[in-house]
Amino acid sequence: MSTTIDNIKQQIGENPILIYMKGSPQLPQCGFSAQAVQALMSCGERFAFVNILDNPDIRAELPKYANWPTFPQLWVDGELVGGCDIIVEMYQNGELETLIKATAAKHNQASSDA
Repeated sequence: MSTTIDNIKQQIGENPILIYMKGSPQLPQCGFSAQAVQALMSCGERFAFVNILDNPDIRAELPKYANWPTFPQLWVDGELVGGCDIIVEMYQNGELETLIKATAAKHNQASSDA
């Protein structure tokens, strides 16, 4: 039987760009998730999301696993980037788009090589 932590590791491993958020990109359920996902969508690349409101076990376990207490959480290439404030700040100074586009390009290349 897989544990919640196993599920989190699998989600992070399988999705090069992943945001854990309250709600969905189309219907965020909190202001912080809305700001973070808007910045992420502005980068123009596909990304995965997990609605923690539909996954109370992930909502409970991810902060312990990530050592990050709040949501949203953006994970890129298996690394925690941060929460809303960090995502918005990176977007404003251009770092987020650079990171997202580089990650998307790397994984698009990897999947076309397979």
